[in-house]
Amino acid sequence: MDSAETTTYKSGPPFPDDVPTAPLLRLSLAKLQAKDPEEIKRFTSACEDLGFFYLDLRGPGDKILQQSSDLFDVGKELFDLPLEEKKKYNFEHLKSYLGYKHMGASVADKHGNLDRNEFYNVGKDDMFEIGEKWPAPGVLESRRDLIKSFMASAYSIVSLVLELLNDHLALPPGTLQSMHRLEGHGGDQVRFIKAPPQPQDDRTIALGEHTDFGSVTVLFNRLGGLQVLPPGADAEWCYVKPLPGHAIINLGDAMVKFTNGLLRSNIHRVVSPPGEQADSTRYSLVYFNRPEDDVILRRLQNSDRIPPLTTGLVEDEVTSKDWIIRRALGSRPALHGKDAFDLSKSRGTEAISQRVN
Repeated sequence: MDSAETTTYKSGPPFPDDVPTAPLLRLSLAKLQAKDPEEIKRFTSACEDLGFFYLDLRGPGDKILQQSSDLFDVGKELFDLPLEEKKKYNFEHLKSYLGYKHMGASVADKHGNLDRNEFYNVGKDDMFEIGEKWPAPGVLESRRDLIKSFMASAYSIVSLVLELLNDHLALPPGTLQSMHRLEGHGGDQVRFIKAPPQPQDDRTIALGEHTDFGSVTVLFNRLGGLQVLPPGADAEWCYVKPLPGHAIINLGDAMVKFTNGLLRSNIHRVVSPPGEQADSTRYSLVYFNRPEDDVILRRLQNSDRIPPLTTGLVEDEVTSKDWIIRRALGSRPALHGKDAFDLSKSRGTEAISQRVN
């Protein structure tokens, strides 16, 4: 390993060789930045076929690799706080998905099982002082500069993805980028996640199957547990193996809606890590990019490459902000009681992806 890998991928139990793994393409940030034609071709295939890919950050992405390593340490310190202290920063009663979510706060599957992870969401608008400032524990307040810097680095990756997709779709220059401005009001956030080891006789879903709510997700993790369900009637769940020096990139619902299913937001979930890793606490760090709050999630015009709407189909006039709130908070019994167990009310774009692909 080079120095960047060593600092961001600390040793732990090995990922087993005898579990099914997802066929994610490994793409190079350096080659995509250089607009390498073959790499861009592989990129567009990944975005249409599975909506997930590995991005090798080594070299031009060394800064964000170091930032993510530092924030893993911050996450551990954050989650070590007493539960009652962390619950002070649960803002769901204000209809906000920012702040803290304790373990078991959301319905994870159709059987009514609850989730088995805790997380803390930090908003981009808060960090860049373009929206409301939310109270936060001292461990986060003292790291605002680091969090903001990480967000800026992750946003630069998102911007490249949006630029390449804009070109691929032959949209007018800047179309996608104009709906995802760093200075615009939107739901971008960093999420710290902790999933402790599950009992040996009851290892199950930590986070239920879902599609991501927004546009582009940048994920850093060190242990297995993330699984995707590839398209196809006979597909089976398979693990996404963490790779040193890489982020995992995936597209969300907004990209499906913008392209009427040409781009894919694939279903995924989180389960107990495989093999020896199951006995370790799983930490993750995510940057979720979403369209700006007032953007309507519907098929984009001015592109002959985007499939037309089915005759007679009328799209929902839902804003990005309303979509994210419905999806992020719809499965919480504390807010919706028994209705939270009806996961159809908080579904994403699964039907569109399945229909088109």
